[in-house]
Amino acid sequence: MHHYDSNPSYTCVKYINLLSLLFKNVEISTSKFKPVLQSFQIPKHMKKTLLLLITIIAIQLTTAQEWTTPIINGYGKIKEFKDVAVQPDASKKYNIVFDLKDDREMHGTNIGYFKIARLINMLGSGGVSADNINIVAAIHGGATFTALNDEKYKAKYEKENPNAEVIQLLKDYGVQFYVCAQATASRGIGSEDLNPNTQLGLSAMMVLANYQLDGYILMP
Repeated sequence: MHHYDSNPSYTCVKYINLLSLLFKNVEISTSKFKPVLQSFQIPKHMKKTLLLLITIIAIQLTTAQEWTTPIINGYGKIKEFKDVAVQPDASKKYNIVFDLKDDREMHGTNIGYFKIARLINMLGSGGVSADNINIVAAIHGGATFTALNDEKYKAKYEKENPNAEVIQLLKDYGVQFYVCAQATASRGIGSEDLNPNTQLGLSAMMVLANYQLDGYILMP
């Protein structure tokens, strides 16, 4: 049992030690604070104040660790870390071409769209202006069917296209989507079958080659 001392300096030190003990694990819930508080013989009128203080600090720490989607709302969630190396550089221009060829999903959408949204969220939260972010995506291979319009997607999969909303949001941001005409031809997809936020390119290889020759960085 810890004993309360009437000396203000001693009491202050004890409270600091108590807070240090409680926040060794910032995910500890406030329900666990009370038993620890009870082990200290703190005046009753001060326990409520101390518990309130701890609760406020806990909420702030928890909130700081939440996943967010600051730019592309609802997609590409990120966590911000201000004390790690290699942060976004607001003085740079980010010209990036994505290679979307995978049929895997992440958080309900194709992993390629997730990656694009995540990058935009990271850059935007890091202070990079949208004017300095130019993103192009080549859609082919396993990702080809993600570019179907709502009607064709529903006819094929008997459900709404889960990628339609994120494609719209990314297009509104300024992302350019090119669907490989070689891939659509081999799958019997016509240009009229595609999401209106996309356009046909001769091939994914041409998109990836031309944009890299123009100085864009490849993001596989």
